[in-house]
Amino acid sequence: MVRKTSSTESSVTDAIIPSQDPGICQTPDATVRKTEKQIVLLIAILAGFITPFDGSAVNIALPTIGAEFHMDAIALSWVATAYLLSSAVFLVPFGKIADIYGRKKVFLYGIAIFSFASLAMTMVASTEMLIGIRIIQGMGSAMIFGTGVAIVTSVFPPGERGAALGIYITAVYIGLSSGPFLGGIMTQHLGWRSIFFVNVPIGIAAVLLILWKLKGEWAECRGEKFDLTGSAIYGLAVVTVMYGFSVLPDQKGALLIAAGIIGVIVFAFYEMRVPYPVLDIRLLTRNRVFALSNLSALISYSATFAVTFLLSLDLQYIKGFTPQHAGFILIVQPVVQAVISPVAGRLSDRIEPRLIASLGMAFTATGLFLLTFLTEATPVWYMIAALFVLGVGFGLFSSPNTNVIMSSVDKRFYGVASGMNGTMRLLGQMLSMGIAMMILAIVVGPVVITPEYYPQFLTSLRYAFLMFTIFCAIGVFASLARGKAGPAPRS
Repeated sequence: MVRKTSSTESSVTDAIIPSQDPGICQTPDATVRKTEKQIVLLIAILAGFITPFDGSAVNIALPTIGAEFHMDAIALSWVATAYLLSSAVFLVPFGKIADIYGRKKVFLYGIAIFSFASLAMTMVASTEMLIGIRIIQGMGSAMIFGTGVAIVTSVFPPGERGAALGIYITAVYIGLSSGPFLGGIMTQHLGWRSIFFVNVPIGIAAVLLILWKLKGEWAECRGEKFDLTGSAIYGLAVVTVMYGFSVLPDQKGALLIAAGIIGVIVFAFYEMRVPYPVLDIRLLTRNRVFALSNLSALISYSATFAVTFLLSLDLQYIKGFTPQHAGFILIVQPVVQAVISPVAGRLSDRIEPRLIASLGMAFTATGLFLLTFLTEATPVWYMIAALFVLGVGFGLFSSPNTNVIMSSVDKRFYGVASGMNGTMRLLGQMLSMGIAMMILAIVVGPVVITPEYYPQFLTSLRYAFLMFTIFCAIGVFASLARGKAGPAPRS
């Protein structure tokens, strides 16, 4: 049983350690004090900052990395995609592992692995080594994101959860916003390896803070068996689909994508037949709010993630800007997101979250539509305006949508729900990069982007942004169709 304490004796340890009885999922019912909540949120903020910072800073450095290793456009996209692919493969499994063995433990190991891989990135000597270490980074990122939102949700009650998640997501957006800006400056003046080195002291600080201040543990499903077979099927299916995208328009690409989709279907049927699934499919089949909120997240990230990748190439190849100058422009979107997100999070505690999220999706679709008109002569102010609209849209969408997802499930599913939310984000990001890779492969081909290929490159940009606009327009209806969020149904 959960040990009860008086208000003067209660501690974060007492509040969150569940029953040690094997096979029993319990939820803590003690109240965590305000200062302890702030400690948890601070640690989550540090961890939430470093992974998006790394991703957005790497995007701005891709042309420089490509020049050093003589990489074509498809190979360059794999620098970003390998990280996302690894994160997506490990997110749901580590979310379940965290529910069984402890979220703090997985969170701590994740930050340590991510920081170690970041240090290793400063010493890479080949394309293969570069992509290999990005895979290890992705695994660390999965351990962080598979537990970070769950820990915050575990500590903050529903009336405070939207605001807390808004602050956490703001930290993510600060990482995104400072990535292009600082990444451009560091790439230009210190070299692209400096981008990865900056993660190391932040990671060390987060690890020390966890060991010093975070004394409790969250593990509501202690004693359950981990579904290794289901995790393997899931990972293989995701890898197959993504690799298929990278080799399109070759026939092998279509076959791989089809095989991956079949793998996902097999995974779903298998999960419904095992006693302790890595992903409880009932969360999707019996909980409409949870299912459609995750679908909305998938669509949103599918439509937006490749924007930074594509515009970074456009600004540096077509416009001839330096990495620093390109970073100044690309910073607009995440800065606006960082300003809007905490406001949207607080509003989602008072106003129906799906309405705020749906409005945000509509803004995002508008910003993407503006980018379909890019040409070689498009003025910079036009791109900045489109990025501003995108920032407003995603800032309004993300916090309320995350609040709905985490509030629509029982406490014992927080780790899995957090993992599912992160997986939708990463699958969406991979799908976004997959679409970009596919269009680049079809329109430009596996060549280094030089002035003679600029017209084809611009054509590929317009096709990509048009497809993303259509995705987001569909996403508005998916967001509205979820209905009002109610109490989490119990299985």
